[in-house]
Amino acid sequence: MPHLVILYTGQLDRETDMTALCRTLADTMLTVKDEDGKQVFPTGGTRVLAYPAAHYAIADGGKAGLAAGTHAAGTGGAGDYAFVYLNVRMARGRTAATQKRAGDLLIAATREHFAKLFEQRRIGITLQVDEGHEVFDAKHSNLHPLFNKA
Repeated sequence: MPHLVILYTGQLDRETDMTALCRTLADTMLTVKDEDGKQVFPTGGTRVLAYPAAHYAIADGGKAGLAAGTHAAGTGGAGDYAFVYLNVRMARGRTAATQKRAGDLLIAATREHFAKLFEQRRIGITLQVDEGHEVFDAKHSNLHPLFNKA
């Protein structure tokens, strides 16, 4: 299962390295430990996928926003607000503290990635952690054995 899916406004592809963000977040996920010190996200099962939205409307980037003067200089004008939505999906059974720890580490890494861009343009970032309630969960992978050598 992809453990972290990123949806973002497409103009960010010209402004930041989303592949680098994916790698940073995957590496961050691998550092998350539960209360017993056990790795939360298995190395062979950790996935970060990012998808740009070709079409979007963000905040009040339309006519009303222009009339109200809410477009800050340097944002490129109407419709140029940016947004990043990160959805982390965890299997059931993790404590609330573990879920929060994962969220805190991931939002910190995301904020660091976008820090310079955040100073230059309007951008919204949201990270959600969801707990999976699988109705059906099948896996077929030859990745896990690479990392589960004892």
